[in-house]
Amino acid sequence: QVQLVESGGGSVESGGSLRLSCEASRSTNRCMAWFRQSPGKDREGVATIDSTDSTTYAESVKGRFTISKDNAKNTLYLQMNSLKPEDTAMYYCAIAVSTACSRGARMYRNWGQGTQVIVSS
Repeated sequence: QVQLVESGGGSVESGGSLRLSCEASRSTNRCMAWFRQSPGKDREGVATIDSTDSTTYAESVKGRFTISKDNAKNTLYLQMNSLKPEDTAMYYCAIAVSTACSRGARMYRNWGQGTQVIVSS
């Protein structure tokens, strides 16, 4: 069982930036992703990255967020720029059940504990 630990969340003003990190206990060739969840809402797939570094993004974050990974450090990142109040959520990293990527939460088996992002207007 791969363990995931997120960090980097915090409070910023609208227009600011944050960089989230997710350290895995071991390497994987499965798809990795960032999700977010706000109170009363479903968990939303934000970005995915596969073993070839191919990425996908939710429309709401395209052009503002960048997902990347450092295989040598077993670490996944999410660079978030031009943050908006609607980006406020708990952010989770996850590893999929296969090498194929999806932004559907049911396709992910391993989850971190989450890191809170708050964007004030």
